[in-house]
Amino acid sequence: MFVFLTFPLMIYSQTRVNSFNTKGWWKPASPKFSPVINDDNSITFRLLAAEADKVELFFDEWNVSKFLMKKNSDGIWSITIPSVEPRLYQYYYMVDGVKVLDFKDSSIKVGTEIYGNVLEIRKKGQSDIDEKRIVGGDIHILNYFSTSLNKFKDVWVYVPREYNVNTSKKYPILYLRHGGGDTESSWIKDGRAAIILDNLISEKKVEPMIVVMTNGFTDGSWAGGSTVEGMNILEQELLLDVMPMVENRYRVSKNRNSRAIAGLSMGGGQAFVLGLRNMDKFSYIGEFSAGILSEDNFDFEKYIPGLMNNPSKINEQLNLLWISCGSKDTRYYGHLNFIDRLELNGIDFIFDEDSWGHEWQFWRLQFSKFVQNIFK
Repeated sequence: MFVFLTFPLMIYSQTRVNSFNTKGWWKPASPKFSPVINDDNSITFRLLAAEADKVELFFDEWNVSKFLMKKNSDGIWSITIPSVEPRLYQYYYMVDGVKVLDFKDSSIKVGTEIYGNVLEIRKKGQSDIDEKRIVGGDIHILNYFSTSLNKFKDVWVYVPREYNVNTSKKYPILYLRHGGGDTESSWIKDGRAAIILDNLISEKKVEPMIVVMTNGFTDGSWAGGSTVEGMNILEQELLLDVMPMVENRYRVSKNRNSRAIAGLSMGGGQAFVLGLRNMDKFSYIGEFSAGILSEDNFDFEKYIPGLMNNPSKINEQLNLLWISCGSKDTRYYGHLNFIDRLELNGIDFIFDEDSWGHEWQFWRLQFSKFVQNIFK
């Protein structure tokens, strides 16, 4: 026999006290606390740190400026810096000698670590190529097994919007590699590659393409992704795992004239080496600010055996060899020496430079230029 004791429970539910309420929630959002971009493009920064004795603002990514902030009676430190040009910036605070992020601003630069906050100032009344303007393509995150590293990894894939409309077409493909402080997501999150392509495709300045972004580390370090041994591992991964998976899953052309490889910094060195090792598979190579190529003792024979025995083969097989570096980058003069070596050996290339350092503003511009010169 079962007896249900409902009466005591009913009494308890009737006497339960609920202290929750939403009183005071129904109001407009508060004005942005920090950072505040003023009408003249000056910027006001604020940080609540009542117990701090000294707070400094470190502003910009490459040409860093330091500003001493002032504290008011509420414990809020603030400073308004002079007007700046529209572009991408990075910043952080130094509180009594300790690096601190701006927790009132959710825009941060993240790669292999958290570097700082970022903010973008846009040109008034004018849209930039890396600014969201249209409904664009998709980003797919796929999982695969890297046989050379014996572990599962992720790959990010950009798919143009028209891919699901024009179902009979096979698309060209760009393998895009990240830098030593980044991850496979960085070209999308920091580089805005998808937005740039969406805009350029809508303007009919580039051919709609698939873009594949893998992780370029072998042991988590720049060195691991830049040594000959690391290149060998990444080459096997690309050729045996990534490319077959992508070509089985997507409608992409397997013609070498429809394949490109490019990258920045560590990934630029990888793109240069892996592309030139496999000219039967790639006809477009793009290198942005690679460190290993800036070394005057870069050993072609060590990384790409036999390459300089027949340099004319490069000119015959490649549709484009793109080399670039910012003129404020510490790698710049090494790049000038590197292209002198290419010229001495009769290798055709395009060298592009601009007044930037080792920073995303330069690489966004380089990506935009490079994709407008491939698959023509």
